Amino acid sequence: MADLHSINDAINKRAGRKLLPSILVSFFLLVLIFGSINLAPKLFLVLICLVILLGVRELTHAYRAGGIELPDLPLMIAALIILLASWFGGTQGLAVSTGLIFPVLMVLLLAISQKDFIKRSTSAVFAVFYLAFLGGFILLLANNEAGAKHILALVILISSNDTFAYFAGVLFGKHKLAPSISPKKSWEGLIGGLIASLIGGALVFHLAFETAWYVGSAVGVMTVVTATCGDLIESAIKRDLAIKDMSNLLPGHGGIMDRLDSALFTAPAVWFAFELINRYLN
Repeated sequence: MADLHSINDAINKRAGRKLLPSILVSFFLLVLIFGSINLAPKLFLVLICLVILLGVRELTHAYRAGGIELPDLPLMIAALIILLASWFGGTQGLAVSTGLIFPVLMVLLLAISQKDFIKRSTSAVFAVFYLAFLGGFILLLANNEAGAKHILALVILISSNDTFAYFAGVLFGKHKLAPSISPKKSWEGLIGGLIASLIGGALVFHLAFETAWYVGSAVGVMTVVTATCGDLIESAIKRDLAIKDMSNLLPGHGGIMDRLDSALFTAPAVWFAFELINRYLN
């Protein structure tokens, strides 16, 4: 038993996270995701809206730690409008609502205060675009006949990369991928995530969508790029604001943003991949 504790402590120290709470939280999130979308798609809509709004709140609080004062409520309302427009209006709803919301949001922020307007307005627009616009693609993936399978593919692709990149990095990581942004990431972890994503993508696209395995593998490679970039972007935000985690809401993970980072960058790419497959391969 002491040996197991020693191994667990070593893994936690190497990875920078507590492994067991992280696994339990991940399992709970998976139950919420697949339980909601299979029980009633609108429950999934509610879940994603809640998660994105919590993410907006986390980011505005993180901004304050970096000296950027923004009100929570207007940004959360703006994000909610974009998400609902995405669900009920599709790509047109997503595009039009985003185009309308940004100027309204900037005028509102100007009315609240002229101080540091450029810093405040660009930070606000970034927060809404980053969370609501990119998050809207998760809803575009879900709101159709194959929505549950689309979300399954998204989760498997992201999980394959994140999980195996994590373990490969912990076990073999020696060469830093981006030491100035995310010191825990390694090239060995990237390769581990790539191998898993090639296999995971091939399996899920072949079994769930009857698509050639190499198409799924290609989407898997794309996922490695988008998920890694998403993680690095979120790490850069935290480093710029001089914080370790966005919050401590999720034990073993940090905040909502620490779980959303890969999905926000990967969902638009996976949506686009399905659009190409449906148009040219089916």
